[in-house]
Parts: sequence; C-alpha cells; structure tokens
Amino acid sequence: MTLHATIDRVTDRIRERSAKSRSAYLAKIARAAEEGPRRAHLSCGNQAHAYAAMPDKQDLATTRKPNIGIVTAYNDMLSAHQPYERYPDLIRQAAHAAGATAQVAGGVPAMCDGVTQGRPGMELSLFSRDVIALASGVALTHDTFDAALYLGVCDKIVPGLIIAAGTFGHIPAVFVPAGPMPSGLPNDEKSKVRQQFAIGEVGREALMAAEMASYHAPGTCTFYGTANTNQMLMEFMGLHLPGSSFVNPNTPLRDALTSAAVQRAAAITRLGNDYLPAGEVLDERAFVNGIVGLMATGGSTNLVLHLPAMARAAGVILDLEDFHDLSETVPLMARVYPNGLADVNHFHAAGGLGYMIGQLLDAGLLHQDVRTIAGGGLDQYAHEPRLKDGRIEWVEGARETLNDKILRPAADPFAPTGGLKQLSGNLGRGVIKVSAVAPERHVIEAPVRVFSDQEEVKAAFKRGEFTEDVIVVVRFQGPRANGMPELHSLTPTLAVLQDRGLRVALVTDGRMSGASGKVPAAIHISPEAADGGPLARLRDGDLVRLDAVGGTLSCLAAGFEDRQPAEHDPSHSAEGLGRELFAAFRRHVGPATEGAAVVV
Repeated sequence: MTLHATIDRVTDRIRERSAKSRSAYLAKIARAAEEGPRRAHLSCGNQAHAYAAMPDKQDLATTRKPNIGIVTAYNDMLSAHQPYERYPDLIRQAAHAAGATAQVAGGVPAMCDGVTQGRPGMELSLFSRDVIALASGVALTHDTFDAALYLGVCDKIVPGLIIAAGTFGHIPAVFVPAGPMPSGLPNDEKSKVRQQFAIGEVGREALMAAEMASYHAPGTCTFYGTANTNQMLMEFMGLHLPGSSFVNPNTPLRDALTSAAVQRAAAITRLGNDYLPAGEVLDERAFVNGIVGLMATGGSTNLVLHLPAMARAAGVILDLEDFHDLSETVPLMARVYPNGLADVNHFHAAGGLGYMIGQLLDAGLLHQDVRTIAGGGLDQYAHEPRLKDGRIEWVEGARETLNDKILRPAADPFAPTGGLKQLSGNLGRGVIKVSAVAPERHVIEAPVRVFSDQEEVKAAFKRGEFTEDVIVVVRFQGPRANGMPELHSLTPTLAVLQDRGLRVALVTDGRMSGASGKVPAAIHISPEAADGGPLARLRDGDLVRLDAVGGTLSCLAAGFEDRQPAEHDPSHSAEGLGRELFAAFRRHVGPATEGAAVVV
C-alpha cells in the first residue's frame, strides 16, 4: 500500500526540521561505534573489577562473547515492575544459551503516579523521567556492554529509558516488557465508586474495596493509561519483540518472550553480522509510527510530552503540529477504558496490536520500511507469538477483529480521527484529547474560576460553589512552577459537576492522567503561568472559549492582554518529600511544547 500523503508529508517535515541535529547525532554514534567492542579498551585492572562477581568471568576476559547490560526498573512496591524480580536470572540463563553473558548494569527509580496522585510526591513525577535517563547513563558508562536490555513499563520509566537508549545510540537496545495484570473489577465500576465517594454516597471502606479489587495482582494496571500506552509505543516503534506487550506476567509465554529478547540482543551486537545500534532504530519514521499508534489506540496525553523529549535524544525534533496533523489523519480503532469499557486484556484478546498494525500498514498509515529489533520491517509486527514445544514461533495475527465493540478496522473505525487536538490562542498553546469526550462538549464557553492548587478546587466543590457552567483554571502547575504534576484527582469532582448537567472544562499548564476521560481538559498550556504566561492574567469571571473543533483557546475579556500577570509563590512546592532536591530541575526545565525536559 502506498504511504498516505499526510504521513509522508509530516515525516518529511520532521526530517527537514531535524536535518542538522540528526546528522550530528548519527556522526556521534558512528564515532562511538568505530572504536569497536568497548571492553577491548579497558585495562586488565578495569576488566577484573567489571567481572569479579561473574561465574564465567574468564570467558569474558579472553573471548569475544557478547556481554549484555541489564538496566532494570525493578522494585516490589509497584505491581507493574514486581515481575522483573525474576528477570536477571532468566536473562543470564538465556544469555548463556545464546553464547553470551549478561550483567545487571544498574537500577533506575520507578515511582507510581497511582500512589502519588493528589500528593506532594506527584511534583517529582515528571522529573523522575530525567533521573531515570541519568541513572541509566551511569549504568552504561562502565563501557563493558555490547547490547542493553531495558526493563521498564510505567509512565516516566520507558521515556527515561528511551532517552538513555538514544544517548547511548551506538549500543543495540531491546526493551523487555512485564505485561498487564489479569482483569479485575471492571474499570467503569471502579470509576463509579470513586464518584460516589466524591459526593459522600459511600465511605472510604467501599472505596478501598473497589480499588483493591481493581489493582489486585502483579503486572501493569489494566486500563489504557500511560503505562500501557508506553508498551504499545515500544511495539509500534520496533523496540519490543512482536506481540509481546500485553502477555500477562509469570506465564510460560511471557518467560519465553523474555528469553527470545535476550537472544535478539546477543545477535545484534557489533561482534556479529547483524549490528543494529539503537540510534538507527530511533529515526523520524519510528517516531511517526509511534504517534500513529498513539492516535489509533486513543493513548495517553502524557506521551505528547514524552515523545518530543525521547526524540530529541536521537536528534529528531517533534512539534505539536506533527501530533495534530497525524491525529487528523489516523482513525481511532480501539475503545479501551477510559475510552470504552474494555481493558487491555480484552483488547489483546480481540486482536490487539498485531491486528492494528496490519490494518494500518494496509491503509498506508505506517512506515513499513523501518529497522526493528525483530530483524525486519514493521510487517513482522502484524504477527503474534505462539509457544510450541517450549519455543516461540510467530504466526500471522488476526486479520479480522474478534470483538468490534473493542477493536475495529481502519476502514470502519470508532472515529475518523485520533481525537488529539492542538489548541492555540491568546491563552497560549496546548492540547486536548477528545476521544472520550461527547461531541456536544467539544466547545465550551463559560466564565472561569481560577485556582493555583487542585486542593482549592476540591474545597470549593465541597462548599457547593459550582452551581453554573464553569471552566476551572488550575495554573502554576507547569514544570517550572512545581514539576508539572498530574491533576487526575480532579477527574471525579469535575465528572460529578458534568453529570449534574453543567457545562464544565479544565484549563491548566499542568498534566492530566493518561486515564482522564469524559471532561474536556485543555492541558500542557505553554508558556506556563510561572513564566508569565497568559494563564497568569486570568481573573475569576473572565469569559473563556475552549474550542476543540476549531483548535482555539481564548479569553474573551476586554483588556485581557494588557493586564499584569499574577505572581507565582513557589514556597508551596519548594520543600518536603525531596522537592528541595529538584530546585535546579525547576530552574532549568524546558517548556512543555518541547517535552518539559532537563537533560535533552
């Protein structure tokens, strides 16, 4: 199938915009690769330190066996990362069978937005992505690895690992997923209990019972938030093995896929004949494919922040217009909670990513001619793994959807577009995701209530102050102000107001969760208020128009642009729970439109 004209045009635009930075990047990783296996440049003493604890250290010191570095986000506090506890032993065994060795090069932090929602710790969440990139860099600076396996799943972890993989782009990179937990309490039932708790219909005991029944086992949360969007992205970008993203943890197929990933890592080092540096996978076509996957699945808005930062690490420059134009072209093919009732296990059973990739390739909406860790182009990702006699074989994936309430063909989608809109106007530049928002709520014009903290919004709600149509503005939530926390804990409150018949929207320079849904939310507004951005000039009662159809966000009050901006008071976010350690990050972070990054 001929590549769709918009996919071609956007890719060319990114290529032209990135020409200078990408050329410099490729030259950099080529210089690093030319030095050959890095261990050859270590002294005998250096090598002895590196291999002292390894049972097969003599082989490493005297032979050309590939040595694989493991960068792991394991901890046993987070369900998504707990399965990684077993992986190092499994990886070492698989490496030995493949004629290689493997070492845990280092660990990276993995914090959970689900634990920190609405808490001060959430103000460190976005910056943890940069810390993960830095920690991965420390692990790989030992200069003893011929390939790297990256073990990570959740919100900031995968983007941070990609930034590291791009920075060390001369080293082959294979991403190894852990899989989602089995289905528990349906997400819509959990959401209903949350709303009942917000208005006092049920108590905390009922709320806790619902939450524990939903998040109940090792593995990723089963709704389609940022964590599972990350897993989709790694498959669309060719960094997972085909069909591996949504296989449940601790199953024979999951273990076999992990072993197969080790085999691929051993096969694509510079010591062999199939060298595949990570930097060659991470080109503009891979990032366009990732954005197409984001739109086709209705994925998390957090990736609109992460992808520009990830791409920049590989010399590729993305802009909000790229997301907007691709969203306008790519059909929404999936309905997974919060954009439907199904969870990711149901999605996977209905045909999953293999079906979607096959459909999108047939429609000319994906680049087939990309490099992937599977060894060929993206068409391999229309296949799915099967376990036969203890070994993996890939077979043709579903060619027909197995449940058209969850997954539809590209020619008969749930919606003709991906639902992500760029917004611009005299309030700045940002995005809105409308795939789960009713069409009659795509345009909201109402007076604003202005807040500087999400807890102030909840307090006003409890006092019964929201009785008319309202646009709730929560400003001073950008990366320079307080680290750009998610404001997902506002979702039940705003959803209650909407269910009462009010026309409601949120406008913020902060983030919303990948699980946000039916309430219109204009997010990532830039320039942020703490930088004197336009949100800092808003006052209670100003009439604001949020138009997701026309792509505008504007204050209609006379004299708005002549006002003095409100001053940000940083004292509320300056200390406590480690926030003082991140003062330098807040000072030096880039704007949301460029990924809100510190290290790239």
